[in-house]
Amino acid sequence: MSSSAPGEESSLEQAKKVVTKFLQRQVFAESKDEVAVVLFGTDGTKNELASRDQYQNITVHRSLMLPDFDLLEDIQNRIQLGSQQADFLDAIIVCMDLLQKETLGKKFEKRHIELFTDLSSPVSEDQLEIIIANLKKTGISLQFFLPFPVDGADGHGDTSASIYSQLHRNSFPRKRLTAQQKEGVDVVKKLMHTLDEEGGLEEIYTFRESLERLAMFKKIERRPAAWSCQLTIGSNLSIRIVAYKALTEEKVKKTWTVVDAKTLRKEDVQRETVYCLNDDDETEVQKDDTIQGFRYGSDIVPFSKEDEEQMKYKTEAKCFSVLGFSRSSQIQRHCYMGNQVLKVFAAKDDENAAVAFSALVQALDELNVVAIVRYAYDRRCNPQIGVAFPCIKDTYECLFYVQLPYMEDVRQYMFSSLKNNKKCTPTADQLSAIDSLIDSMNLVYEDHNGETFEDLFKPSKIPNPHFQRLYQCLQHKAFHPNEPLPPIEQHLLEMLEVPCVVKERCKAPLEKVKALFPLKDAGKKKEEKTAQDIFKDDEDGPNAKRRKIEDEEDSFSIMKLAEGNVTSVGSVNPAEDFQILVRQKNADFKDVSQQLINRIDQFLENRSSQYYMKGINCIRVFRGEAIKLSKVQCFNDFLQALKSKVEDKALADFWEIVVQDRISLITKDEAEGSSVTSEEAEKFLTPKEKKNENLPATDEGGDVDDLLDMM
Repeated sequence: MSSSAPGEESSLEQAKKVVTKFLQRQVFAESKDEVAVVLFGTDGTKNELASRDQYQNITVHRSLMLPDFDLLEDIQNRIQLGSQQADFLDAIIVCMDLLQKETLGKKFEKRHIELFTDLSSPVSEDQLEIIIANLKKTGISLQFFLPFPVDGADGHGDTSASIYSQLHRNSFPRKRLTAQQKEGVDVVKKLMHTLDEEGGLEEIYTFRESLERLAMFKKIERRPAAWSCQLTIGSNLSIRIVAYKALTEEKVKKTWTVVDAKTLRKEDVQRETVYCLNDDDETEVQKDDTIQGFRYGSDIVPFSKEDEEQMKYKTEAKCFSVLGFSRSSQIQRHCYMGNQVLKVFAAKDDENAAVAFSALVQALDELNVVAIVRYAYDRRCNPQIGVAFPCIKDTYECLFYVQLPYMEDVRQYMFSSLKNNKKCTPTADQLSAIDSLIDSMNLVYEDHNGETFEDLFKPSKIPNPHFQRLYQCLQHKAFHPNEPLPPIEQHLLEMLEVPCVVKERCKAPLEKVKALFPLKDAGKKKEEKTAQDIFKDDEDGPNAKRRKIEDEEDSFSIMKLAEGNVTSVGSVNPAEDFQILVRQKNADFKDVSQQLINRIDQFLENRSSQYYMKGINCIRVFRGEAIKLSKVQCFNDFLQALKSKVEDKALADFWEIVVQDRISLITKDEAEGSSVTSEEAEKFLTPKEKKNENLPATDEGGDVDDLLDMM
């Protein structure tokens, strides 16, 4: 390819960009297509057809194999502009020979040649007819990629050129082509027109057009996996079927792995899991001595592997059983759930199954009913309830299966009606404005006859922006490991925006809606006053003696006694249960307080801030009731024991909360039965001085494994 003027990107660099984009799509899509690279115009020669003066300056850079990052790096860094020229028709012959020889014994769907050139090299048409004949004979397809559109080569528009080139003709730089390039354009047109009279010229693309089309990474290719089963109706009717996933949520393939930061080798890192007791010595426990537990409230219910197996809901085998039929109108659209949609067909090469299945589909369609189905993928899976509705096309008939919710899956909410609220009744002008807005934002373009012309927004054609961004970043890091990640590409941000045509069309209706639905400052909301606030007694008047007997701190309400018969300190509201129990007649304070202490111990075992705060609330209530009921020593003994327990079990974070809340021993200033002075209570909260020990430095950066697992 020829060199470019200073400040302009050369044709070779543009071609390398297109090839790189194409290969990136293949790599991330995990495509099984093999790719070879043949260069022409190189300083050297390396191909099996080369002789003294034939097929010179043509190099097979890489044989046919799966694309990888090594190939991408080669194209970016190793392929440079050569000083020699070569005939692109000779290069096509070398490619055909390579494809013929390297696909022997391999299974393939098609063989294809993509030629990138600026047509600046001399070309000989001596073997043009032979090339055309061999391309047709072998079924090898051919595409050309040029730095300019072929319809602009002679200044006259070519009506057979691609629609894209016609729409974007002004976006290409209008450079005058050299005589050599014009000759090359004629040869390309002749070659492509002979191969395909109707659509041959549509297989000629520009570099810029190709970059825009290849801007999106290709989705991962999935081969259809058939699920075979028996469709049963009752106990006597059975039809052999196969099902395929028509829709399913695509997730990023988790290929993250932990490697050594220096060598980048997985083998240099070994992971070892050790189980230890939560004690001072961190005593190691063998895995066989551990058991799984299910948290039930604040208790742990042990479950062995045998229990877990017996607990599973087991089915006899996979099934697709019709439980009954229902009107299609009874199945609401919002009840569709699950992460897949299945297409169900009659089993292949089974005439009886095909006839019976067709009769079922036709009957469902004519009667406008659907089948309610019990579906289980295999005996290890939990069964689903779903709906199968008919689909009849010109070329096939099938059932679409969609999962339906169980009772636990349905969320029921009650909202006030808008119909009976006069404040929410719109005017005729407001209704008309909203109608106009909906019409202007119609994503389906219709002509004057009401026929659909174009869908302006097709979700099935929009790639997932998350995948696109991930692939962009991975590709960048592969080539530039020490550089920061690039910004999100603009086309990714624009993918889920309102189409430009719709945005322009809805401007006027939006202004009308804005005028008819004005937003006004409602002002500060008035505080609601109750009858007690309005008719309350004047505190300075004669009834000032009517005051609450208890302070805010003593806000315990007798009404709570009516909430139920509390017989023990529970785990839901232990502080309130404790207050109720200690105020009952003949209550044993020591026994009730021991129940509360047991609950506090359970909360500390959970080692989470939520349970810590619950425990703090219990201690605070315990302290208050001990002062009121003159049970000071009981609380002080508990708090001293708690401090020792906290130190033994390394619960320093919990004790910090106790210190911050100033929850100390009850002093003799607070209650008569105490012998603790204020200085002793203050000293009780002072942490012990720790001896200076050479402790190993801790890694505050977190576990890399955890980060990669989350990613």
